[in-house]
Amino acid sequence: MGKNYVYAIVLVVCTSCLGYKEMPVEYDYSYKGNFKKYKTFDIMKPVGTADSSMINATIERSILSRMKFLGYKQTDNKPHLLVSFKMFEDSMRFNGYNQPEIEQWVAGGKEDASYDQKKLQLKTGTLLIQLYDRKQNRSIWQGYSTDLYGAIDFHDHRTLRNAVISILDKYRFWAEGFIEKGNPEQAAMVN
Repeated sequence: MGKNYVYAIVLVVCTSCLGYKEMPVEYDYSYKGNFKKYKTFDIMKPVGTADSSMINATIERSILSRMKFLGYKQTDNKPHLLVSFKMFEDSMRFNGYNQPEIEQWVAGGKEDASYDQKKLQLKTGTLLIQLYDRKQNRSIWQGYSTDLYGAIDFHDHRTLRNAVISILDKYRFWAEGFIEKGNPEQAAMVN
């Protein structure tokens, strides 16, 4: 029974990885972000007339899964982070920034560092995910991806999950206090 159980786990892990195709991702961040101090989050919903490019159950489930994996608790009562996403069907010009890797900056960066802007020409079918610090009322991190081989197919659930995973893999911060509560095996998985 023990060997069969181990084989079953190995099979599940291997087959779950087969469906994942990492997509190219760019991200940038605010030097005002308190990346080690956030504990809670919620997904931002469009207000007023529903913007269909900001509503997608597959993307929401993927975001929820990743944020919970990192130890963040979802709450609608004054969350530390608000997470939004938008699907862009058309190509677009986008302003990004040349910055050090976020982990390097958090380890010893200066809050008053300058932003080195870069212009990006994003392909058709881009997914943008942004994290907002609710107290500061500002975006503190954004990641964006388009499929290397063409546009992201917003109707394909696997492609959407891959895009969300690829983007949020670049946000590598555990919720404050999560690792201290005895979850060291997850620390090894993200770092």
